Amino acid sequence: MLILIAGPYRSGTNDDPELIRKNLNNLEAAALPIFRKGHIPMIGEWLALPLIHLAGSSQIGDEAWQEIQYPIAHRILEKCDAVLRIEGHSKGADEDLKIARERGLTIYYNIEDIPNAES
Repeated sequence: MLILIAGPYRSGTNDDPELIRKNLNNLEAAALPIFRKGHIPMIGEWLALPLIHLAGSSQIGDEAWQEIQYPIAHRILEKCDAVLRIEGHSKGADEDLKIARERGLTIYYNIEDIPNAES
């Protein structure tokens, strides 16, 4: 399965780069266990951040950032099989779950609940 990992990125950080990095680290901490279960982990920021840079963003929340940050996760969800929602308040992750539900995707809240891929 292609599994989007959804959770806080910017939320609760007051745009402090160190806190944002911690949030990204929390998202990324779920990626290796998902991979080891035989699936492909995906985090929207892995695709969004390079594109935001290329679009000329000069600060979080500017026009280029808004153009890419959330829309890319919504596009990724068109290809995903499931979502892992990690803990923490996040309007963006909550919107991802809403879209995932509309698409009928499986939503997990614990890595342990994700089944191993069949060989």
